[in-house]
Amino acid sequence: MSALASARDGPSRYLRSKGEAEAIVRESGLAWTVLRPSVVFGPGDSFLNLFAKVLRFSPVVALACPGARFQPVYVEDVAVAYVKGLADLASFGRSYDLCGPRVYTLRELVEYVATVTGRRRLVVGLNDTLSYYQAFAMELLPVKLMTRDNYFSMKVDNVCSCDFPFGIAPTALEAVAPSYLGRRTPRARYQGFRGQAGRNND
Repeated sequence: MSALASARDGPSRYLRSKGEAEAIVRESGLAWTVLRPSVVFGPGDSFLNLFAKVLRFSPVVALACPGARFQPVYVEDVAVAYVKGLADLASFGRSYDLCGPRVYTLRELVEYVATVTGRRRLVVGLNDTLSYYQAFAMELLPVKLMTRDNYFSMKVDNVCSCDFPFGIAPTALEAVAPSYLGRRTPRARYQGFRGQAGRNND
C-alpha cells in the first residue's frame, strides 16, 4: 500500500518515502501489486473526524491550503481492491490509483463536515505564506494537527485521472460520512442520552 502522488522527488518527506518504498518493491524481484489510494475516509478515520473535532471547539476556522484538491476514497472500497488484486494474477507488476467519484477542495470538505455535524462555522482560507506559517506553528504543538510536511504534500493535487480498478464502483463520500459524522451532532448526542436512560420510546 502506497499513497497517491508518491514519488522519489515528491515535495514532502511523506510522498518521497512512499516513492522510495515503491521503487524498492519494484526492484525486489517479487510479484508485486501497488495500490495508491487518495485520502481514505470511513468510521474512525483521522481525516473527516479530525475536521469534526476542530469544528467542535473553534467558532472560526483558519484553514491552510483551502484550495488543495482531494478525491477521498472509502476504506471498504480500498479493502475490496486489495482482495480482488490478490486474486488477479494480471495485477502483478502493476500500480493502481484509488479514488472516490468526486474531487473536493479542502474548504469544501471542511464546510461539508460542518453541515453534516450541524456546526456551521466561518471558514477563513489562508494564503500560501500564512498556510506555511500556520503549519510551522502547529508543528510545535504536542498534538500535531498539521505539519510543514502536510503543507508540502498539499502542494500536489491528490486526485486520480483513471477509473477505479477491478470493476469496483467507488462509494460517494456523501453516502457514508453522515452515518458516522452525524453521531457528533447535538441531536444525535441527545438521542444517545435518551437511549442510556431507556427513554427512546417515550
